Amino acid sequence: MKRFIAFLLLTLLICSAAPAVFAAESGYDIDYSDSVDWNKFRGEDITLNVYNWGEYISVDDGEDGAFDTIAAFEKLTGIDVVYSTFSTNEELYAKLKMGGGSQYDIIIPSDYMVSRMINEGMLTKLNFDNIPNSGMIMDTLKNADYDPTGEYSVPYFWGIVGIIYNTTLVDAEDDVHSWDILWNEKYANNILMFQNSRDTVGIALKRLGYSFNTTNEEEIRHAAQTLVDQKPLVQAYVMDEIFDKMIGGEAALAPYYAGDAIVMMQDNPDLAFAVPTEGTNLFVDAMCIPADSKNKEAAELFINFMCETLVALKNAEYVGYATPHAEAFTYLDEEMQTSVTYPSDEIMEAAEAFIALPSSTTSLLDGLWTDILSTGAASPWMTPVFMGICIALTIGINAFKRQKKKRNSF
Repeated sequence: MKRFIAFLLLTLLICSAAPAVFAAESGYDIDYSDSVDWNKFRGEDITLNVYNWGEYISVDDGEDGAFDTIAAFEKLTGIDVVYSTFSTNEELYAKLKMGGGSQYDIIIPSDYMVSRMINEGMLTKLNFDNIPNSGMIMDTLKNADYDPTGEYSVPYFWGIVGIIYNTTLVDAEDDVHSWDILWNEKYANNILMFQNSRDTVGIALKRLGYSFNTTNEEEIRHAAQTLVDQKPLVQAYVMDEIFDKMIGGEAALAPYYAGDAIVMMQDNPDLAFAVPTEGTNLFVDAMCIPADSKNKEAAELFINFMCETLVALKNAEYVGYATPHAEAFTYLDEEMQTSVTYPSDEIMEAAEAFIALPSSTTSLLDGLWTDILSTGAASPWMTPVFMGICIALTIGINAFKRQKKKRNSF
C-alpha cells in the first residue's frame, strides 16, 4: 500500500530524538535501538516463516522507495524470511489445525482467533525478555479480553469496520450510516460482502440489534436468514479482491476495514467511508508464535523488530491501519491522527470487539455460512445469462433437426 506523507515524517524524525534515518539509493538505512543483540543468530542458517494477511506489511513496490520490512530485518539479523499470506482467520486456523502449524514461526490472527487458539493450545507463551520493544505498545491495547494475561500476543494493528461506497453510484439521500443500505434493492448486483462468516454474520446481527458475540441460536439463525434474503443483491463475496472492484468502480458499496478503505480512497477520489450508527466491529490483529514453531527465540526477535519505533511508523504509513505503538503514533501528522483510521470517541463507544465463541456456536455459524453460500444464485445477472443459453440451445437443436431432416430426404 501507499504511504501518506513519508518525506515530511522523515524530516520530523531526523529533527527529533528518534533514531536517525539516512537516505540511500536502495531505500533507508536505520540506526536501530540496542534493545537486543540483533546479530545473535547471524550465520546460523535460520529461516523464519511468517504468515500474515494480504496487503498488510510495508514492502518496496518499486514505485517510490517504500521501506522494505522483510529485507531490512534480513539485513539486520542475517535471518532469512519466507513470507506468505492468508485471506481470513478461518483459513489461517484451518491451515494450522490440519498440521500446518509447524510450517510457521510467526502468525498474525485477529483477536477472537487469538483467543480460540489460546484455548486450544495452538500458541506458545512469549518470552518478553526477548521482546523489550513491546513496552512501546499502548496501555489501552494490552491485556485485552482475547489475551487477558498478555502472555501470547503483541498487537500489530487495530481498526474498525465501516461501509466504503462510491459517491457517483450511491444516491445522496440514502443513509450510508446504516447497515440497512447493504440490503437496499436499488443496489442489486452492486453490493460486495465479506467472504468470511464472522464478519458477514456479525454485520447482519448488529443490523438487527444483536451482539456480535451472541450465542443465542434464534438470533444467529435470524441473522443468517437475512443474509439469504440479501444474496440476490450481492455481486460477490470478497476479501482482497475488493481493491480492484471498488477502485475500478465495479461496485457501489461494501463493508470493509477502515485502513484499507483509506488506501482505496487515495486511489479513487469518488470513494468515501461511513461508520454505521448501529455499531461496528473494533478489531485487533496480533503477532503470535505457534506452539510447535521450531524457531521461537528468533521469532521473538522478529516481533521485537516490528516494535522498533521507525519500523512501526513506516509500517503504519504504508499499510494505513491504526498503529498500537505509542511512540510511532506521536510522529504521525495531525490529519492522520484524526482520520477514519483513529475513530472518534463516539464511534468507539458504540464499537464491539469479537470474542472467541463456544465451539457449538462456531459450528452453527460455519454450517449456516455454508448454507448461505450454497443457496440460490449469487446475483440477478445469472437469470438473463441462463435464458440466453437456453435460447441458444433451442436454436441449435432446431437447426440440427432441420439439417437431419434434409439428409434423410435424399
